[in-house]
Amino acid sequence: MNNKSGQFVCVVAALIAAPAVSTAQNRGPADHPNVTIGGQNYNPKVILGRNMGTPADQEMQFPPHKIIGNVYYIGSKTLSSFLIVTPVGNIVMDTTYERNVRPVIQKSVEDLGFKFSDTKFILGNHAHGDHMEGDALAKELSGVQVWVMAEDEAALRAMKPGGKEHPIDKVFHDGDTLSFGGTTLTAHLTPGHTHGCTTWTMKATDAGKTYDVVFHCSLRAGGRITPDIEAELNRSFPLVRALPCDVPLGDHGAQYDMQEKLAKLKAGAPNPFIDPKGCNIETDIEEAMFHAILKEQAEAAK
Repeated sequence: MNNKSGQFVCVVAALIAAPAVSTAQNRGPADHPNVTIGGQNYNPKVILGRNMGTPADQEMQFPPHKIIGNVYYIGSKTLSSFLIVTPVGNIVMDTTYERNVRPVIQKSVEDLGFKFSDTKFILGNHAHGDHMEGDALAKELSGVQVWVMAEDEAALRAMKPGGKEHPIDKVFHDGDTLSFGGTTLTAHLTPGHTHGCTTWTMKATDAGKTYDVVFHCSLRAGGRITPDIEAELNRSFPLVRALPCDVPLGDHGAQYDMQEKLAKLKAGAPNPFIDPKGCNIETDIEEAMFHAILKEQAEAAK
């Protein structure tokens, strides 16, 4: 979204959380244009509904599970949160809504056999409430350091659930890394959905093999595509495609077929989360939609 005011970004982020509310206006997301990828039809309304699900889906604890190596899922049915475990403490990526921190995030960590108090860092995917609103409460519970991308700093400072200041312990930049406990996470600035949308990469070792894990940030253009958003997304699409990827993940489970893959996860069988062929499926969807929206806007302007 192209909003120069951090406060306005926060308001828009709250609107995005409700499937029946537009990202830009007081109406539902458009049911046009339509694109077909992999035999599936998509439009902005379908994509947003798929990502968010119902309000209950957003707050329902999804069975926490190991994805690969030291990477675990600890989010709700539709809002992703990940736990990266190391011998000296853990990292949480995306706290989702503040109301999810205790009943979903903390509980999932504990259900997996870990302690939430062992969380040392919180990283974010992008500055919308359904992904980073819970940072302040998580910090209260575990005393973590909260790291944020520079281009999303203003929007996050305006995100104040219950009046709480958004904690920011370190501002990082494109290409910066967090190396902790033998794991290194690299931040890749992939703007368009927000100015600081961050795709994270790391390597995970599982059964003696090393895999490239990509935590994708949404490339969905919200509302009208302005020239600066167009420029941002034109930068982000090729960047994301160039990232080494064996295990694609996303800020919403539907973006990487989380539920379907978990259903296939069985002892002795290949890990379905190892899916190099699926690394760019969501990128394909969002880039096709991006070009379709641009074409529709250009035709409407004639």
